[in-house]
Amino acid sequence: MSPETTVDRRTFLKAAGGAAATASLAGCIGDGGDGGGDGDDGGDGGSGGTLVYARGDHPENYDPQQTTSGEVAKVTNQIFDQLILFTPGSGGALEDGLATDYSLDGESANVTLREGVTFHDGEEFTAEDFRATYRRFADDSYDYYLGENRSGYGPFTLGNWVDSVNVQGDYELEIQLTQQYAPFLRNLAMFAASVLSKTQIESLGANPDDQVALGTDPVGTGAFALDQIDNENQRVRLTANDDFWGDGPQVDAVVFKTITENSTRVQDVINGDSHITDNLDSQSSQQVEDAGSAELLSKDGINHGYMAMNMARREEFRSKEVRQAIAHAVNTEAIVNQIYEGFASQASQPLPPGVLGRNEDLDPYPTDKEQAEQLLADAGYEGGFEFELATFSNPRGYNPSPIETANQVKSDLEEIGFTVNVNQFSTFSSYLDYTSAGNHDACFLGWYTDNADPDNFLYVLLDPKVDLEDVPDGQDWVSFDTEGYSTLNVSGWANTEYMEMVREAQRTYDEASRRSTYQEANALAHEESPWVFVDYAKTLRAANEAVSSYTISSVGGPYLNTVTIN
Repeated sequence: MSPETTVDRRTFLKAAGGAAATASLAGCIGDGGDGGGDGDDGGDGGSGGTLVYARGDHPENYDPQQTTSGEVAKVTNQIFDQLILFTPGSGGALEDGLATDYSLDGESANVTLREGVTFHDGEEFTAEDFRATYRRFADDSYDYYLGENRSGYGPFTLGNWVDSVNVQGDYELEIQLTQQYAPFLRNLAMFAASVLSKTQIESLGANPDDQVALGTDPVGTGAFALDQIDNENQRVRLTANDDFWGDGPQVDAVVFKTITENSTRVQDVINGDSHITDNLDSQSSQQVEDAGSAELLSKDGINHGYMAMNMARREEFRSKEVRQAIAHAVNTEAIVNQIYEGFASQASQPLPPGVLGRNEDLDPYPTDKEQAEQLLADAGYEGGFEFELATFSNPRGYNPSPIETANQVKSDLEEIGFTVNVNQFSTFSSYLDYTSAGNHDACFLGWYTDNADPDNFLYVLLDPKVDLEDVPDGQDWVSFDTEGYSTLNVSGWANTEYMEMVREAQRTYDEASRRSTYQEANALAHEESPWVFVDYAKTLRAANEAVSSYTISSVGGPYLNTVTIN
């Protein structure tokens, strides 16, 4: 355990900015050109107007405590604020949010809150609101606890680390932790730590099923307030919060509209019927670059796209040799260079570039079909076997062409005898439900960093969050119904050596010690291969020429409060 047990706000912000520097290639549109929005959702010209953000999927629930979906976070990050915020475009640097001062001392965090902030319904924001937010998400003794409706973020954002939240006054909080936890202040900036209204929470009633209704009528302190969720037309409309405590908003309203097809969605931006879009693939990126009325924004991302093999469901995947064989057979270089066409790089380990603890000595698995066949034979599965490969349809930044990617894997594995049945889902929400239940044999998923901390990849995605003694001796997997199991670990992997390393790293505040331990953990994950490590993708956005003052970020956002439409 490191003797360095105290982190104050000034030291923390300085360290956070430095650690984020390697991932900090900010993309920003300055003064926009003419044009912008002849469609029915277009801006009115000049200041104000309606900003239209086109996306690939339309969730129906916008409660930040009920989802793991980035599509939801795009909207909730406009409606809600967190105590601490990520600086736009910084790659993970932090700045004040609803808190103006904070420190982490051993197992205690002290927070001073911003005064004069109101929720969209006019209620004043105080320390009691954060206490209710925490208790709804993580305290099963609270009358308004969300229960089984809470997302997998509940435990690893606050639940596992917070023992109590004590209100010291209207604007003072003392948070007692269950242990030293290095990423804690960063966790307070995550979208899942959005501050809810105690008044709204308690008005919904004590039945957890009644609490679900918050997702259709979210009330926050953010730059925009909910106006309408139009599920029939797959649109969400927000209106400007004129009492917002921070910068902006500069437009009168924001509309999120859904267009599932990449090329169609990008053409909508080129035409000016939408202003910004994301999750571009190589073809749609080229469309933007060839257009004169839109701009392609790009920066290094902090994400990972992978294929997980479910050891809890399929006995064959419990063999390390089988997993390594699949890793050698899948041509990730072809996926990155031919399907994604250079907008991503091959992955070698769970941590993407620019994150503390990445092991630079690790290389991607080379494509070697002969080696793959030999490993299968050594494991007793010569000629492979039949399994399901689940995938989604809507583009994601870490996997912008999910069907083509699945077909590449299918082709690669069938060359060495496997029979791969691709199971394609039409909506991302239903896909997440399926994989969270552990119903898949293998599946594609990915992760955008929540807080730019290594714990957010190595612990969140590959530690099952169960007690070490609940992992049977000689076994490196557990079932999804093990007490405390986190379904974000869709591989069922439970390697106790790995678990001990990442849990030790999160308990120390010494950066050098954390870096060394995480490098070892990455090496072990590379060797054990619970995933096929596919890619690290760039963050890509298309913006119409009418847009000004928009900064793309690999952490948090999208930051729409400062955007203007010309």
